[in-house]
Amino acid sequence: MSTAAKHLSFVFACWKMNLAGAMEFRMSFWLQVVTMMVNNAVWIFFWGVYFNRFPLVNGWQMQDVMMMWAVSAAGFGFSAVLFGNAYSLANIVATGQLDTYLAQPKPVLLHVLVSRMSVSAIGDILFGLILFVLFGDLSWLGIVKFAVALCLATMIFTYFTVLTQSLAFYIGNAEGLGHQFFITFLTFATYPTDIFRGIGRMVLFTVIPAGFISYLPLGLLREMQTPFLLATVVAVTVLAVCATWSFSRGLKRYGSGNMMTVRM
Repeated sequence: MSTAAKHLSFVFACWKMNLAGAMEFRMSFWLQVVTMMVNNAVWIFFWGVYFNRFPLVNGWQMQDVMMMWAVSAAGFGFSAVLFGNAYSLANIVATGQLDTYLAQPKPVLLHVLVSRMSVSAIGDILFGLILFVLFGDLSWLGIVKFAVALCLATMIFTYFTVLTQSLAFYIGNAEGLGHQFFITFLTFATYPTDIFRGIGRMVLFTVIPAGFISYLPLGLLREMQTPFLLATVVAVTVLAVCATWSFSRGLKRYGSGNMMTVRM
């Protein structure tokens, strides 16, 4: 079996164990899922009230905003379910828990990311899929484009989070800072990009690349804008390289927390 195949098998095994562990407490599992779906529905309610009075927001229709939420919610959901430790990376570094992963013959970053899942984020996935069924294009082409949008959003969420959480290697306890970066990113990812102008819009496609997610309903789902799609792929690639490099370089600075426990 090739190295890539072994790593893929390992990743699927981790995902399976994470889900099995979450399902041991069925009541808690479904309560977290439903609570997250209700939380998202509140925001959709307010957008519905707004569009009931104003049919357009700088060219955005209600369907576009609903699809923006579908992509953002489900994209974050897949990121937090499949790579849940990305959102706890700063804490793992600051408390010396990386020792556990350094003791294993697996790629450290990959091992860390897939070792945990966020149960409540399953609610985000279901919520996004429901929005797509209600407001999206259910043709084969529409489904394929939505799947591509989810893959891009998932990767942007994951790599941006790894990049910001890796600050813990360089400045110590960066858990609070990493959380603030995430909240800011998520906020801008759930607002129509075209309401921002000038420097604000430039920031959304550079420093805080949430614009690549929030614009997907127009640049890919409504009509495929090739320049935007190519720019998004480039942005994902740059984020992946920067996040991986930042983690790898930070790992060389990492000081052991004397927690060399062994994971199965």
